[in-house]
Amino acid sequence: MLNYLVSLLFICVFFSPLWASPLVDFQVAQPLTLPSDAKQCTVKILERTFAFSYGSPEVVSYTPATDCGTPGSWAGISLNLTVTSNGTQYDRLGIFTLNNVEIWRTSTPEPTRGDGIIWTYLKDVTRYTPLFAVPGTFTLELDNLIETGLDGEYASVLYATFYASSAQHPPGLHADVILPISTLANNSGDLISVPPTFSLNVTVPRNAISIYAEIIPSGNGDEEFWCFNIPNQWLNDLPADTTFGYGPFREVRLMVDGSVVGVVFPYVVVFTGGIAPTLWRPITSYGALDLPTFYVDLTPFVPVLTDGQPHNISMDVVSAENDHEINQNWYLTANLQVVTDKSSTKPTTGKITVYDVQPFAETTTFGSVKNGVVSTTVTATRNIHIESDIISGSGERTHVVWLQSLSYSNVQTYRQNASVQTLRQTTTGSVSSTHNGQSTIVDNFSLPFNVDFTYLTPDWTNWTTSVDHSYNRVAAVHPYVISTTIKNHQTAAAFFQLASTGNFGFGNNSNTFSYSDLNGNTYTWDVSSVNTSITHNAQGGTLAQNHQLPDETSSEVQSIFAKPRLPGRNNP
Repeated sequence: MLNYLVSLLFICVFFSPLWASPLVDFQVAQPLTLPSDAKQCTVKILERTFAFSYGSPEVVSYTPATDCGTPGSWAGISLNLTVTSNGTQYDRLGIFTLNNVEIWRTSTPEPTRGDGIIWTYLKDVTRYTPLFAVPGTFTLELDNLIETGLDGEYASVLYATFYASSAQHPPGLHADVILPISTLANNSGDLISVPPTFSLNVTVPRNAISIYAEIIPSGNGDEEFWCFNIPNQWLNDLPADTTFGYGPFREVRLMVDGSVVGVVFPYVVVFTGGIAPTLWRPITSYGALDLPTFYVDLTPFVPVLTDGQPHNISMDVVSAENDHEINQNWYLTANLQVVTDKSSTKPTTGKITVYDVQPFAETTTFGSVKNGVVSTTVTATRNIHIESDIISGSGERTHVVWLQSLSYSNVQTYRQNASVQTLRQTTTGSVSSTHNGQSTIVDNFSLPFNVDFTYLTPDWTNWTTSVDHSYNRVAAVHPYVISTTIKNHQTAAAFFQLASTGNFGFGNNSNTFSYSDLNGNTYTWDVSSVNTSITHNAQGGTLAQNHQLPDETSSEVQSIFAKPRLPGRNNP
């Protein structure tokens, strides 16, 4: 262990330059694929320094841009968020909503004192064009806290860029109507907090012919490290505060009038204050600046939803425990992306012909306590099969087949009085929807997540950890999200110590990323860091010219961190 620390300290000092500059934090992701040669109009949406901002989001009036064509005719829309911070602070969740629809969930890297940090993220939001085409309310909720030992503020500015359409660049594809499944609050980020189950009565257009629900989930509080939670049966076999109960399996369920329509087996997003902050500097974990979203095809229920009456849309998160309960809490929102028929006078009709859906996933739970070693294994499978026949007002007949086949496994071991912990989790899925045999949703994914964790001292104040996780996904929502293939593999290792003189540590991170889509765009990025210095940085593919790589060095040797969040351990 001593050699490990000495080596990290040597590398840290060796790679430190003599000049000062803010640390550039970033999440590995593909550059924008929007037409760079189209006419562009950029407008500032909001600017705010989030200091003590709990319960005080930035709420601004939004007016569509008109200099790049008729509102709604754009070839694309992107958002540019740039944030700077200086001091000590926790990471914070950021929620962007437009007219009560969440369009982006992000989080903040933890800042450093002295030269501070800066990051910029660009996000394609073309699929939300119907929201941007009309005046409304834009909200950024970023609940920050200023108190003794936490003085970092987040100075944030958000721009939107609209790309004019033309013969060369046709209007971007999007739904006709987007309906929010959220709290519908006008003074917050509209986040749903479950449990308990959230329900909302929704009336959809009577001429709807297809509906796609986009779901954004993330665990919070005692559910932030849900994958580390242990089944209740073995919780008391561990030292107090090691972790939480209700097991590691989580399923997000979407229901119409009480019937399950589709589910999400969520992706593990580790925020930059999680496990050890030095794992994620300057490279955040995948998804930390742009949390993944998931789609469910509600089209099989269109014959039910187009009767002109409000219908109950509900969402919850359940476990593999016998009572399916979880801890507090998960944040959810969804939006319904609705396609309407050209006939506005006759309603869509039809019937559900196949409904093969169980209320909950099939799960198994095993565990043992032997020679002081606590081991648990939780597995789950989920199969959904729904079919319907739909007749539009204009007479078009569509046969819809919606399928989900998901699997999950979580194996945990706790040795030496839980001072040595391992986690091996895999989540895989094959999701598809066809309308008259044509693919409308394709989502095939593999999301392995592995962690090794060792406390070095009996007082639980020093530890080493390593994380090895991947995000492999082929996804498309026709025709609003073209088919993309993303392969991301990230490994990171760190030492961290809690100390009265200031929490500190060392770490390294390596990320290999590739992207391709059906439009012929390709991109690769291979980047590594030791402490805050970039030690390897290479990119390739057709999109490489659209991306500026971060600097290879940093002025920072060591930072004082806010208390990191761990599974259990009386987290802040």
